[in-house]
Amino acid sequence: MPRLMDMGEERLSNAIGDMANLAQDSVLKAIEAYERGERVKDAAKKRADELFKLSAEVEELCVDLLARYQPVATDLRFIKSCLEIAYGFNRFARYAYDISQVLEMYGDLSDCDKTEIHEVSEKVTKMMERSIQSFKSRDTELARSLRQEDDEVDRIYFKCAMALAEESKTSVKCALATTLVLRYLERIADHACYIADSTVYIITGTKT
Repeated sequence: MPRLMDMGEERLSNAIGDMANLAQDSVLKAIEAYERGERVKDAAKKRADELFKLSAEVEELCVDLLARYQPVATDLRFIKSCLEIAYGFNRFARYAYDISQVLEMYGDLSDCDKTEIHEVSEKVTKMMERSIQSFKSRDTELARSLRQEDDEVDRIYFKCAMALAEESKTSVKCALATTLVLRYLERIADHACYIADSTVYIITGTKT
């Protein structure tokens, strides 16, 4: 017969899964809209607000599990990690909203070269997907692999940021917009790593 704690943790996993789907969708839609030059700030804000509400529900469920049952060490690791993962999904949506605001700030960016943004966004969206999959499958090897991918995103970000600062042919508006979006993508990659670290912690009790 399953423990009541096990049933509660299944509910928690399902809630985290709902957050994962919405968070991933938020980032993908924000990137696609930016590359097409479409203004989606209101829709991005709505998704960010919805994720904030879902994270509050996750937090309440975690508190309920702690208060009503007697969690052992593995349960505590899982609950703690779910709180951290929920925060990470919140940040995904927040950075997606930030990306959507770049067009609001700078207007038409159709003349800007978006090659670097496309390259980095492909890497980052794969990292998001892999971080989510590592949690769902409890795959520590997959989770640990994200650190190497994050190093590559960091390298591209700093290389592009320095090149934009030195490139005289790039307009100031394009340079600022590109640097901002790359920075937001770099931060999304960081949070994908934090989510993967939390997955490792669930299984091993450490984040390495």
